[in-house]
Amino acid sequence: MINYEQYVLDNGLRVVIHPDHSTKMAVTNIIYKVGSRNEISGKTGLAHYFEHLMFGGSKNVSSFDSALERVGGECNAFTNTDITNYYITLPATNIETAFWLESDRMFQLNLSKKTIETQRKVVIEEFKQRYLNQPYGDTMHLMRGLCYETHPYQWPTIGKDVHDIEGFCEDDIRAFYQYHYAPNNAILVVAGDVDTEEVLAMVKKWFGPIPAAKKPQSAIAQEPVQDKKRALHHFADVPTDAFYKAYHMPARMGKGYLECDLVTDILGFGRSSLLEQRLVKNTNIFASCNAYILGSVDPGLMVFSGKMEKGKSAEEAEKALDETLQEFLESTISQETLDKVKNQAEAMKTYESIQLINRAMTLAYYTQLGSPDIYQMEYDRKTAISADQISEMARTTIKESNASVLYYKSNKQ
Repeated sequence: MINYEQYVLDNGLRVVIHPDHSTKMAVTNIIYKVGSRNEISGKTGLAHYFEHLMFGGSKNVSSFDSALERVGGECNAFTNTDITNYYITLPATNIETAFWLESDRMFQLNLSKKTIETQRKVVIEEFKQRYLNQPYGDTMHLMRGLCYETHPYQWPTIGKDVHDIEGFCEDDIRAFYQYHYAPNNAILVVAGDVDTEEVLAMVKKWFGPIPAAKKPQSAIAQEPVQDKKRALHHFADVPTDAFYKAYHMPARMGKGYLECDLVTDILGFGRSSLLEQRLVKNTNIFASCNAYILGSVDPGLMVFSGKMEKGKSAEEAEKALDETLQEFLESTISQETLDKVKNQAEAMKTYESIQLINRAMTLAYYTQLGSPDIYQMEYDRKTAISADQISEMARTTIKESNASVLYYKSNKQ
């Protein structure tokens, strides 16, 4: 359990404070509830683009990084389908500097033409290097487009097409900022060697005057139930075939989500996992094989993926995977296997609690899901799930009518 106190400012900013006097450091973590799920077709990649823009300076801060480095701090950020997360670590005595920097860019970000174009070039170059010019780099573009027909999850966080980023106009950018970068769409966590009352007073001083966004959040189109298998054969200049098979699964807070998480833990977590033992060590088809869930706020995906040994095809890989999954679905999960994955969950929870930044991120993440208390409640629910419940959810999810398959084919074979 992570101790915290929670407040809500008049402008809607949710503030969570986690004192820890065993360190002389402090962390601020701000989540804006905006990711690629909040974009529209033709203007994709804006959420990630804004992650870059937020480091381009603001009205009273010409260089965000330089101002932070002067007080011994460091920062970073990430964007995913559902949120954008910004975090700062610095000596606790300098915590007010973090509030000054974050509040200034929340309210009066530098959106000059020079900044817009500079960051546009950076993001376009990232798109090309990581997604267009890397072997298998376009996998998630292809997979998301195959799995989703309606929901914005049909494109990855970087954006659907580089032309979308090239086409952002100043009005698009300013509207996105005013709509999403507001206190009533944000969660601020402050953790470390801090006094709760002092922190709250400083937060009110720096963030309290920022007005809430007036525009309500737009409804997001939900994905219809998939009723037949989808497949895509893609040919590229890659060393070997690769294979990706995804199944639709419940949303992050939906019934059955935790069971799906345990399914992929049993099948794909660690060297002793079923997929590693059966498909990698005991066949000459798979060079690697993985199982994971995407963990998205709206209904997401359970994914099985792998790279093939040279000369082996993605179609052979699917056959071997399907046989292994069918055996799993027809078998009973042993108590030993169940205990192992639950012990892994406990170990992960313990490990995540060690670092201050991890605790701050955890509090922010679960607050945007509804409450910091969900963290412990979810763990308690997960460790109480039975083998039968896991098997039942596996059989509900892992079926061909719910599958989307990408055969990523090598032109060299």
